[in-house]
Amino acid sequence: MFTAIPLYFGSFFGVVFERHLIAQIHLWCGLVLPIPVVGSLLGPWGAPMRRDLQRVNYWTRDELRWIRSMGRRALDADKFNPGQKLNTAFVGSSILVMLATGAMLQWFGLFPVSWREGATSVHDAFAYVLFAAIIGHVVLALAHRDALRSMLSGTVSTKWVRAHASAWAREEGLDDVETS
Repeated sequence: MFTAIPLYFGSFFGVVFERHLIAQIHLWCGLVLPIPVVGSLLGPWGAPMRRDLQRVNYWTRDELRWIRSMGRRALDADKFNPGQKLNTAFVGSSILVMLATGAMLQWFGLFPVSWREGATSVHDAFAYVLFAAIIGHVVLALAHRDALRSMLSGTVSTKWVRAHASAWAREEGLDDVETS
């Protein structure tokens, strides 16, 4: 994101680095972006993430109703609520779309002009939406300290699980445990 700003807004060039260096950093950051995701899925250490991806890909009828109601319906939430599932799908697909369109923009000689024009529009549109989603998540994380703490520590309290993910609490046997 930080390398995209000066590439999109030319007036930032030369403030920190020259355009060519920023473009190279942006390119390499984009190329290696999928590596942590793929790396976290491989091997025995990836088992918890693979289980979570299976959870994210499973939608109940109640979750679909909750999405259609724009969150106004009550929901017996699982470990991941429907908003988190949608965000995961969006971010995952964005990585692929940004990688593909970025490749078309970098190695433009390999693609027809119409593809490059479309790639520019799609790359820019996804970048705007990603910027908004990331900034929104940072603001929400700062507003909800329990959520921020859980992102940094990787754990949530029993009290939080019961309040926000009741179906998961029952699955984990936390529905009858006294909160700490």
